[in-house]
This record gives sequence, structure tokens and C-alpha cells, in this order.
Amino acid sequence: MNAEEFRAFCINLPFVTESFPFDDTTLVFKVGGKMFALIDVEQAISANLKYDPERAIELREKFNAVNPGYHMNKQHWNTITFNEDVSNDLLKELILHSYELIYSSLPKKLKNELEMG
Repeated sequence: MNAEEFRAFCINLPFVTESFPFDDTTLVFKVGGKMFALIDVEQAISANLKYDPERAIELREKFNAVNPGYHMNKQHWNTITFNEDVSNDLLKELILHSYELIYSSLPKKLKNELEMG
């Protein structure tokens, strides 16, 4: 997966916004104002995604391409290197898991506001 494919998948999820809050190269994807994915658009060799702590460890043990989140809370975030042992289909599942983890944690009022648009 490349940066354009990663971005297209993320931005097509419901209620997702994108911005560069940290610098000119780190593209951040949020739902309800909370981050679920980050990618460096200049290097575009990996992305950071959020997981529950047990799933984060499980993925690190199973895949060489999954490591503790670079510059992130290592308990909850993983960095996934593209084009190693994680297929594009699995990467999409991992993006979706990160998105759903964040969306499900949003307050009901905020979810209703997003859904009413």
C-alpha cells in the first residue's frame, strides 16, 4: 500500500477528517476529533494505528512489519511498515479496527452530532 491508497481508504470512512497538526509531513486522520491513524506523506513507508493493548502486542508478535508506535504511546499504538509481511487486505482491517476503536469510544452526544451531520 502506498500513501495515496492509505489516505483514500482512511478518508472514505464515515466522519473522518484529515489535517497536519504536528508538521508539514505528518498527515493525521481523526474521527470525532480523535486520532486513529498517522502517516508521513514524504516517506510513506509506514503508518501508526491505535489498538487495544492486548491486540497491539499480539500483532507485534505475529508480524515483523508491526512494531511499537514510533513517537506514540507504545501500549496503544503500533507502527506498521508497508509492503512487508502485512498484506493490503490485512492493513485495511487494521485501519478499520483503529477507526472503530476510536469511534466506539466517542460520547453518544458527539456520535449523534456526527450522524445528524
